[in-house]
Amino acid sequence: MKKVGVDYYIVPSADFHQSEYVGEYFTTRRFITGFTGSAGTALIGADKAYLWTDGRYFIQAAQQLEDSPVTLMKMGEPDVPTIEEFLKEYLKEGQTLGFDGRVVSKGQGTEYAGIAEKNGASISCGEDLIDKIWEDRPALPHKPAFHLDIRYTGETTASKLFRIREEMKKEGADVHVLTTLDDICWTFNFRGDDISYFPLVLSYCVIFMDHVDLYMDADKADEKMLEDFAANNVTIRPYNDIYQDIQRLTAGQILLLDPRRLNYALYNLIPVDVKKVEKRNPEILMKAVKNETEIGNIRQAEIKDSVAHVRFMKWLKEHVEKERITEISASDKLDEFRAEMGNFLRPSFGPISSYGEHGAIVHYSSTPETDVELKPGSLYLTDTGAGFYEGSTDVTRTYALGEIPQMMKDHFTLVAISNLSLANVKFKEGVCGENLDYEARRPFWERNLDYNHGTGHGVGYLLNIHEGPAGFHWRIREGAYEPLQEGMVITDEPGIYIEGSHGIRLENEVLVRKGEKNSYGQFMYLETLTLIPFDLDAINPELMSEREKGWLNTYHRRVYETLSPMLTEDEREWLARYTREI
Repeated sequence: MKKVGVDYYIVPSADFHQSEYVGEYFTTRRFITGFTGSAGTALIGADKAYLWTDGRYFIQAAQQLEDSPVTLMKMGEPDVPTIEEFLKEYLKEGQTLGFDGRVVSKGQGTEYAGIAEKNGASISCGEDLIDKIWEDRPALPHKPAFHLDIRYTGETTASKLFRIREEMKKEGADVHVLTTLDDICWTFNFRGDDISYFPLVLSYCVIFMDHVDLYMDADKADEKMLEDFAANNVTIRPYNDIYQDIQRLTAGQILLLDPRRLNYALYNLIPVDVKKVEKRNPEILMKAVKNETEIGNIRQAEIKDSVAHVRFMKWLKEHVEKERITEISASDKLDEFRAEMGNFLRPSFGPISSYGEHGAIVHYSSTPETDVELKPGSLYLTDTGAGFYEGSTDVTRTYALGEIPQMMKDHFTLVAISNLSLANVKFKEGVCGENLDYEARRPFWERNLDYNHGTGHGVGYLLNIHEGPAGFHWRIREGAYEPLQEGMVITDEPGIYIEGSHGIRLENEVLVRKGEKNSYGQFMYLETLTLIPFDLDAINPELMSEREKGWLNTYHRRVYETLSPMLTEDEREWLARYTREI
């Protein structure tokens, strides 16, 4: 920083594509702070350093930053400024704010530049200073990609490009730049292995009305990908060439771009005489609304994952006192059961496998140093997912190991009530997830309790496990208020976290469906896709109303009816006991 004249340097969590989860090459914020969570931004000053992260990571970040020179800034907490508010106060006239413009979005970079200008400071966005000190930095990934057949995608590349170009026409655009990895992989029906757990490929693309330039390492493409590219006039160009090629756009061309997803460096290379239409990428909503083929596949993926979970739950209950089981070995065992179901590619995200007090860390990740043994007397939380060819799953269950304290049972029952309350809601077409979040939080708020994370997020089809634009959340967020549409798959995952004691989360995926249409309009409901018992060993029926018991009994009846034909006789008897009516 001293050598290049930078007074403050920003290190976000993103890669060149504004990805939520990134490959090892891009874990610069983890390298410089030691904080391993997926979300957060570091600000390095001349004599102090800061880390902003959200409520999911407060406990984890506090532990990992302890005895370090990095100060934790808890986002959303009273008297904690945002990073922008901090810069407005502390960035002084004549100083320089630095960041790598490739890992900062256009929108965020513009805001930083505006703050600097107002304060009489300047910005420097052309250098990756972390790269200058990270001596053993991992290389960019170079793994093969593969074509995803139409029996899984339900729509051809040609059809998707036609729909995208129709949206471009509506906006008066004849060029569209796309840099988000899940949007590109969805559009061109391929997947890869460039990011741990997420089957994505490092790539950019520019869509014209009659051809496409796709920027990726050409030797990653398999034969079927190349055939599909040729059929759709897609030319593969070297990955980094987009930074030169974008400068060749000419006056008269109208470029559609998403300022929240295009990086700041690339945006600033667009010629000034090219007209820009700054709107949300149309692909975002297209891929969020699953087609009938995808929905059918997802149902099958959920059934397979649910069978694996039932077998895991049975194994865990029967073996916890008979053999040594740890957080890591338990998670590995669950993936063994998943692999037995067929068409299993890999876990769909990094596992959260937490016992006892570790469960209170919302995004806990077990390591060899923290890998404790599971023992009777407490709760075990597993938040994991499977990537099947039929789709991605994301499920959380919390299991009672032996007899547990009454407080844990009461908390577990509260979380179950919350999950079921949202799952059984009916609503009118046009309603957003922000409207429905209250159904999940009501049981908590009535008791002056809460959980410090969203209630649910969209789920991609073998893409990002966190997929916009829809979700369940009570806070006002940028880009929120997306009406729920039939075909959206969203998680329902309330929880409660007692630091130093336990954590409980129960997560199912739900599908937005159309219900009755009458003179009052189109009514909607949620179909629960995940079919795994809520552990009756942890339920306190006395806390549940008759209606709430009915919801649980109906859900468990469906679990048994759907899964029992796929189980052995011994497994069926066990499942019948854990789906019995209360």
